[in-house]
Amino acid sequence: MARAHRNPNTSARPFRMAPDSGGARPSPLLPLPALALEALSLIEGAHGEAWCVGGCVRDALIDRPVHDVDIATSLPWTVVQRVFAAAGWGTVETGTAHGTLTVVKDGEPFEITTYRCDGTYSDGRHPDAVTVASSIEEDLQRRDFTVNALAYHPERGLIDPYGGAIDLERGVIRCVGDPSTRFAEDALRILRACRFASQLGFAIDGPTFNAMMASKHLLQKVSGERVYRELERFVCGDYVHDALMGCVDVLSFVLPELVAMKGCAQVTKYHIYDVLEHTAWVVQHTPPEPLQRWSALFHDMGKPAAAFFEEREGERVEHFYGHAAVSVTLAEGIMRRLPFPAWLRRDVPVIVRVHDDVVPPEPRAVRRALNRLGGRTDLFEALCDIKRADALSQAPFCAPRADTAEELRRIMREIVAEGDAFTVKQLAINGNDIMGLGVKAGPAVGQLLEQCLGAVIDGTAPNEREALLAFADDRRA
Repeated sequence: MARAHRNPNTSARPFRMAPDSGGARPSPLLPLPALALEALSLIEGAHGEAWCVGGCVRDALIDRPVHDVDIATSLPWTVVQRVFAAAGWGTVETGTAHGTLTVVKDGEPFEITTYRCDGTYSDGRHPDAVTVASSIEEDLQRRDFTVNALAYHPERGLIDPYGGAIDLERGVIRCVGDPSTRFAEDALRILRACRFASQLGFAIDGPTFNAMMASKHLLQKVSGERVYRELERFVCGDYVHDALMGCVDVLSFVLPELVAMKGCAQVTKYHIYDVLEHTAWVVQHTPPEPLQRWSALFHDMGKPAAAFFEEREGERVEHFYGHAAVSVTLAEGIMRRLPFPAWLRRDVPVIVRVHDDVVPPEPRAVRRALNRLGGRTDLFEALCDIKRADALSQAPFCAPRADTAEELRRIMREIVAEGDAFTVKQLAINGNDIMGLGVKAGPAVGQLLEQCLGAVIDGTAPNEREALLAFADDRRA
């Protein structure tokens, strides 16, 4: 996989070395939550050894925010439970079969796991047997990638047996040990590598990537829930464009709809990328929120199926008429195949369906667009995000359309602030008022209300009770 572009804000920084003390090896000073330090102290007070491990160490080394802190210890989980319970912490037996206990204080959880060695993984996810490891170095052997096979203690420094700190400096994702073995143990690690590339802007080491390609069929063993969680983190990454372009042949095993997008040229003056790279840029240019990112990934997925050519003035031009409807069908299929939450299954197809609708930047058109979206201003905001990103991902002369998308957003917010009506519920009259005119209960009531709304949206009638009753009375059968 080619080297991804690096964001200076998330690149690794030089370690700040602590003063040498008593011949101890100099160590980086890493920011850790105060409660994490307290947890280490409690374990050591019980004559155990403890280290912060994995992602928290990785993120601290490259100046990313540290969220979840995991701790590895020499103590059995039963002892850990007694120690923390005596200190007033809450404890939850989240994974004691594998030596993991979650401790909680002030609402902040920490996973504490006894040093362990994993046996074979016959189910492609869980080790068949877990044995206690004798040291932190032995425990780190079972980790997936070198950048995660790190252990840190504020006094004893950094344990890095596989060169993870160097890989952080180089911006590389590399497996611990043999990549094929790591992926055979748990195939989800294949998607985790893709996710880290998207989140960190790192490249994937050549042998690791080759093993991902050779092992991707093992993803059929992974539950849809786990696949979905990794994919969502992937699409919401800061470097998703580079990661999608680099990892598409791996991701295609769980998202085969991507295959047709790769290399599908867009022979039109409006585009300079094929469908896949255009899509990658649209995803990159949208806010890193699930609704916008999934809508962006799906918005042009139907183009390969809808594509056709015509000769126009001696020039061969490509069209994609109806591609939005095909994209909706493909998106709905993916969201049924993977366990997307109900709210995304409801909202994403709406955005995909209307992403190409022309909405002139004037109040009447915006009010009508809001009405088509059921009055959902949040969906209109998301639509503006997609339109802006779409414009920035086409030919350079299309870029000013991004300003149009922002103008639509401004007009929408102005409409809301002024209290303009764009749904029937916002009208100054209701169904009872219509029936008071002598209209029988039934479809005719709703039809008259829709006509009233249309007049209010178009500005031909004010949203006032008497004016709307007169308007409706003139039009009732």
